[in-house]
Amino acid sequence: MDKLTTVDGRAYPFGMKNVDTDIIIPAHWLKTISRNGMGRGAFEVLRKEPGNVFDDPTYVGSPILIAGDNFGCGSSREHAAWAIADLGIKVVIAPSFSDIFSGNAFKNGILTVVLPQAAIDRLMDVAQGTDGTPDPIHVDLEAQTVTTRFQDRFAFDIDPFRKHCLLGGLDEIGLTLDQADVISGYEVTQAQERPWIVPAGAVA
Repeated sequence: MDKLTTVDGRAYPFGMKNVDTDIIIPAHWLKTISRNGMGRGAFEVLRKEPGNVFDDPTYVGSPILIAGDNFGCGSSREHAAWAIADLGIKVVIAPSFSDIFSGNAFKNGILTVVLPQAAIDRLMDVAQGTDGTPDPIHVDLEAQTVTTRFQDRFAFDIDPFRKHCLLGGLDEIGLTLDQADVISGYEVTQAQERPWIVPAGAVA
């Protein structure tokens, strides 16, 4: 998992409320177990509508998505997080998230930021730009802030464990490898104190 410290750039001014995981990635995409290419199916139904924000050249490739209340509700499919990650989105900002979606996003290196609706409304305006040119948004995970060049500054909360993992780029395998010395030391101690439970040659 890549480290996530700061994210700068344009944001999709999406804003839709109660977006369930079937809207994020339709069920027929669940036939695959590969994360690669899932971005092609992200928001597939909405992207059939002309003028949709996800295919607007102004926003394509944006690393931030601004969404409405209750984002990621519905089924627990992890494919929804895969699709968003494959679309290039690293941060989703909304007034609230489904707990399961938020957990899946975290496990896939996506930061979910909860802010009040008033902050969301302001960030939507910034993302759209006053003259039609989007203004970038800055997300700082270490400082736990979302800022703009207009002096907007919104602080957000995050679970300390999730913050540690995202800053360090640590998924479940990475967390285990981070304790490699401790694990090796334990195995050596076990081999010395209880050699009958350790297969021959298992500990160097």
